[in-house]
Amino acid sequence: MQRITVAKGDGIGPEIMDATLEIILAAGAQIEIDEIEVGEKVYLSGNTSGIAKESWDIIRRNKIFLKAPITTPQGGGYKSLNVTTRKFLGLYSNVRPCSSLHPFVSTKHPKMDIVIVRENEEDLYAGIEHQQTDEVVQCLKLISRPGCEKIIRYAFEYAKVYGRKKVTCFTKDNIMKQTDGLFHKVFDEIAAEYPEIENEHWIIDIGAAKMADTPEVFDVIVTLNLYGDVLSDVAAQIAGSVGLAGSANIGEECAMFEAIHGSAPRRAGQNVANPSGLLQGAIQMLIHIGQTEVAENVQNAWLKTIEDGIHTYDIFKEGVSKQKVSTSDFAKAVIANLSNKPSILKPVTYAKGVSLNLPKYQHKAAAKKELVGVDLFVHWAGNNADQLSEKVRIIGTDKVQLSMITNRGIKVWPEGFEETFCTDHWRCRFKPVGVNTINKDDIIKLLSKAVWVGIDVVKTENLYEFDGKAGYSLGQGQ
Repeated sequence: MQRITVAKGDGIGPEIMDATLEIILAAGAQIEIDEIEVGEKVYLSGNTSGIAKESWDIIRRNKIFLKAPITTPQGGGYKSLNVTTRKFLGLYSNVRPCSSLHPFVSTKHPKMDIVIVRENEEDLYAGIEHQQTDEVVQCLKLISRPGCEKIIRYAFEYAKVYGRKKVTCFTKDNIMKQTDGLFHKVFDEIAAEYPEIENEHWIIDIGAAKMADTPEVFDVIVTLNLYGDVLSDVAAQIAGSVGLAGSANIGEECAMFEAIHGSAPRRAGQNVANPSGLLQGAIQMLIHIGQTEVAENVQNAWLKTIEDGIHTYDIFKEGVSKQKVSTSDFAKAVIANLSNKPSILKPVTYAKGVSLNLPKYQHKAAAKKELVGVDLFVHWAGNNADQLSEKVRIIGTDKVQLSMITNRGIKVWPEGFEETFCTDHWRCRFKPVGVNTINKDDIIKLLSKAVWVGIDVVKTENLYEFDGKAGYSLGQGQ
């Protein structure tokens, strides 16, 4: 018997959760339920996180969390509970299967059967943003080697256990050579450990276009957080409907399972919502806790119900569907089909007693780290880089001098183009002269002189080499 935490959420959440629990319990799921309240009511009570401390205690004790969609109130000050939960509990892997249900659910891609494995904690979703000048705000993209290794190894282990043949990596490392470049590098390293599984890399823009056009050429896709968020919704929609897709959020200790759609408050209380997305999340939960026979029974009964043409309003189509049903009646139809299998759609068989081999991350030996320069980001309302260079060069020293100015990443000094549009946010790069490295006292001297001459430095970024390799990007056009 597995004790789980359940949150019924907001909007359509309570209806689809009741239907989901009714189905899996009827199928024999061996679970005990602790229900907690999260979401809109908690937010509006004054708790900006959307969850009480006592609820965290229950989630952490039970380790397994089945969550319906929630509503985050509009306006500032409210943090996404989904993102918070994933990070607090270390749920680094977001797993979203997307398969077509042709010909019973409309799709242009009848052979589609892909799984998107999305990194779940890092990237731009770190949510670290700052306004630095009147015209420019910044969002930090954080990518770590541990984060890359964990999610990429998860993707290959998933492919190995579930009999998948290929893992595809999506990045934009032709532009973001440090961050996305690290993800691609780690992918190549780990792929070499799985010679029996085909591997490939696509640049995200053309890869996304290919997936939307010809998804059958992909099997397992592994990618960074933001790309994975967008791709998985696109994949779910072109497979048939976002409302049919569930996801698993897996960590080393805890796991959370949910639908990928929102709380749809306009449909709340009408008993019309499709519970399939949350049910798919619950099936992933049953597999995760080792109740594979129950999961298999529920999934086949669900496929049989879809095949029988018993559909909720969102996928109902004249000439294909046979009966438009409510949320609760759909649940009853799935329960009636327990122990039945589809005859046209492919029935599922889940391997029993298998698990992914996911060792804890082992930190690597530290590289030789040397400070070889500094970028000073300056707020300046002028628009002539040559004028700024004269102003900034004054703060240089015999040891450290201005070497480049960029604006929005584009080199504007020396030898900039007057056609380049500039904002009030300038990166001024200082490099050593006559030596290979500098120290932090040199940076302090630069900043002190900047204050003295009235240069508004809004941020500094140290430039390092790691084992002799530059750990920073060049200016565009440099």
